[in-house]
Amino acid sequence: MESQLTILLPVAAVWLAAGVVADGLPRLRNTRMLRRRTGWLLVLAITGVALTAAVLGGGLLSGGTAPVDRAAAGLTVAAGPALVATVCSVRRIRRLWAGAGAFASAPATPAPHGLRAAAAHPLVGLPLQVTALATVPALIAAAGTDLGADPGVTGPAITVGALAVIAIGVRHALRHNRFAERAQPAVAGSTRAAGALHV
Repeated sequence: MESQLTILLPVAAVWLAAGVVADGLPRLRNTRMLRRRTGWLLVLAITGVALTAAVLGGGLLSGGTAPVDRAAAGLTVAAGPALVATVCSVRRIRRLWAGAGAFASAPATPAPHGLRAAAAHPLVGLPLQVTALATVPALIAAAGTDLGADPGVTGPAITVGALAVIAIGVRHALRHNRFAERAQPAVAGSTRAAGALHV
């Protein structure tokens, strides 16, 4: 049990840290801080993907009931969100880091709403946070409590998890829309309507 928990704790900690850093990106008002935190997030996301792949790969290569096999079995729920994070989030985070780097010559520049809208995009933070959430059942099972053993607990646990994912997704979407609206250029009024009416 303890060996399995030792394998899973670093994986869950990295994904949790990535989710927390991603959640705070849109609140950063300074371009230098946005670039620095985006760099941290890129490292955390790549590390989380590498650790998850290493545990799942170790479970495939190992036979029997070794701790890595039990850890890999617990991480199968997190494999899907981790794959989405690999395909979508890492690419967007890298582009955001490069976009913030365009302001490296003027580090005190306030972060434009376009960059903050990109940082608030649901595909940046949502897969990371869902992956962190998906590691929780594996940690609970490694600690000695099997949620799947009692049907009266499994159903509510799945419902709470699904509601948490929906709430996180709605929050990201609303925040992204708010920043995207601020990034839109102001619509100029029509000059024809202001002039004299010609017949």
